[in-house]
Amino acid sequence: SETSAQSDDIEIVVNVGGVRQVLYGDLLSQYPETRLAELIGCLAGGYDTIFSLCDDYDPGKREFYFDRDPDAFKCVIEVYYFGEVHMKKGICPICFKNEMDFWKVDLKFLDDCCKSHLSEKREELEEIARRVQLILDDLGVDSAEGRWGRCQKCVWKFLEKPESSCPARVVAVLSFLLILVSSVVMCVGTIPELQVLDADGNRVEHPTLENVETACIGWFTLEYLLRLFSSPNKLHFALSFMNIVDVLAILPFYVSLTLTHLGARMMELTNVQQAVQALRIMRIARIFKLARHSSGLQTLTYALKRSFKELGLLLMYLAVGIFVFSALGYTMEQSHPETLFKSIPQSFWWAIITMTTVGYGDIYPKTTLGKLNAAISFLCGVIAIALPIHPIINNFVRYYNKQRVLETAAKHELELMELNSSSAAEGKAGCSRSDLDSLLPEPAGEEGPSWSSRLKISHSDTFIPLLTEEKHHRTRLQSCK
Repeated sequence: SETSAQSDDIEIVVNVGGVRQVLYGDLLSQYPETRLAELIGCLAGGYDTIFSLCDDYDPGKREFYFDRDPDAFKCVIEVYYFGEVHMKKGICPICFKNEMDFWKVDLKFLDDCCKSHLSEKREELEEIARRVQLILDDLGVDSAEGRWGRCQKCVWKFLEKPESSCPARVVAVLSFLLILVSSVVMCVGTIPELQVLDADGNRVEHPTLENVETACIGWFTLEYLLRLFSSPNKLHFALSFMNIVDVLAILPFYVSLTLTHLGARMMELTNVQQAVQALRIMRIARIFKLARHSSGLQTLTYALKRSFKELGLLLMYLAVGIFVFSALGYTMEQSHPETLFKSIPQSFWWAIITMTTVGYGDIYPKTTLGKLNAAISFLCGVIAIALPIHPIINNFVRYYNKQRVLETAAKHELELMELNSSSAAEGKAGCSRSDLDSLLPEPAGEEGPSWSSRLKISHSDTFIPLLTEEKHHRTRLQSCK
């Protein structure tokens, strides 16, 4: 008890990055597993024990020196006073995590608001590592692979990576143009002046336009089959959303062709024509193929996925307003003999076009109270639409900027890995697979110095090295000097 009382009265003087601070033993002993708490009894262990905990020690002033970030230390020290840690604005979450590991403060003391920033940064590192791995896979050629494997990889890179070569870029542009031509032909084919009469006197699409569409479908079919056969994971490829869209854009042509030639024998000609017409309408799905060649459309899709909450709020506001104002409009317009509000479900159409500020004018109120209700519904619709729009736009801008930053970071990471590998071994060009393995994040649940040491490669410009067992401790003579 006397020893513990003496340790509580001890004053510990620490100097972190030039910032001097006095701490007391009773405060540090609350968390005995931390590095600062270990300073209380390190003097009895000699200089080897002292220099295993700090960077330098002044015996005259009894002051411990640490070459660490003083701003991060001010945040970490809060755990002894308040039992929780908050990151200051502007501090890198990864570097702050390394600082907490150095001071041996568990991440559970980090507040939830700051853990979200750390999780977001980890996801960015994983995304950068994934992009780097994809680039290395495209650049590297495994000599152990057979001829079919190398050919499959070349075809996949040729069709899926337009930036890999000039011919691949030409093929991507050609595919993009054929999608536009096919969409234009589909629209132009419905113009009556460009249609021709068949043997039964019905208007059908011009043969020239049919030939152009057949050529486009042939290209789409060949492209899809080549991508399917060369894909590394065929099941994942077949179940991908954009590839399902490709199938929906191709399949109606072959189904309608089959029904036209074989369906007339099994069913009436009228039913065959109706089925073919319905399938031809499904050709509009090919316009979604543009998203595979446009990074902007892909960014818009991901931004909308992240804005489901805001979109749900928008639909909920409109649904409540439509139900309320349509019911009020139906009730107020019943006194007029020439009312256009026949029922509440029919009034939904009026409420929709009014709250969305479209206003076709096919249904409109004729009474004074009905016009007042229409004015209020119009104002409420403007407010309901305007409120969630700003967060949706912010999500799109944030995600778009983030994608550009990740692409730049992946290229910068490759340059760093190439410089490190070239300086480490002469005559070795490019980067090795071991460099990539060190960049990849470790599985969930494994925390510790190994994770922070891997970040040295990915964040070499901001990494703060930790004290390790291999560090050469200073002798007493070096300390005195």
